Amino acid sequence: MEIGQKVTLGYPTPAGLPMVDGQAAWVLPARPEPLYLHPSNTALIVVDMQNAYASVGGYVDSAGFDISGAQRVIARIAAAIEAARSAGVPVVYLQNGWDGQYVEAGGPGSPNWHKSNALKTMRKFPELEGRFLAKGGWDYELVEALAPQGGDIVVPKTRYSGFFNSTLDSTLRARGIRNLVFTGIATNVCVESTLRDAFHLEYFGVMLEDATHELGGAAIQAGSVYNIETFFGWVSSVEAFVNLTRNAR
Repeated sequence: MEIGQKVTLGYPTPAGLPMVDGQAAWVLPARPEPLYLHPSNTALIVVDMQNAYASVGGYVDSAGFDISGAQRVIARIAAAIEAARSAGVPVVYLQNGWDGQYVEAGGPGSPNWHKSNALKTMRKFPELEGRFLAKGGWDYELVEALAPQGGDIVVPKTRYSGFFNSTLDSTLRARGIRNLVFTGIATNVCVESTLRDAFHLEYFGVMLEDATHELGGAAIQAGSVYNIETFFGWVSSVEAFVNLTRNAR
């Protein structure tokens, strides 16, 4: 479907808002149906693209997860970021981690203390204590290839979902954002958790599946894709998003 093209019988009606401030929205090819987007009410969400999750020697690599696909994902996210900036779509980075004393991570009374693989790995190997996801450290930093630029927004978070105890919701609502385009790591953890919460907060969420990387293998990626396109949002690709923004300029 071309941008501005009227929906005809036999083609799924796009989801979302067709008009924004009197202007026709873009139509992003997606599953299970296309999705209306507009630069004034859309943000690109970059989830946890930190050394912890995407770099050799980071927490995920040290904990034994496969990060071999991370570099490919970084390149695709970079393409999506460039397209978003060129089209005037805000870029919002989520950055996961805690204070240096790990107070924000919660103690033994918090499920996060028991389930966070970063915390568990540091407890298992005391020589790693203080190394993973501590604010100010290398592990916490966003990867150099995706460094934020002027006008980009960085939202710190302390749990899987970017909406939990953070300024994400207020930051988006203050800008009239209704549509969220998701990229990042890990598909089945922080990306899916944030997109699920976005659904419950009445945002339209679409994941660019080839700009995300799972922790657990291809079947895990497929499971998250199924969950999102069936229950919580929509699924598209970097190529579709880049083409959409390019053609709309």
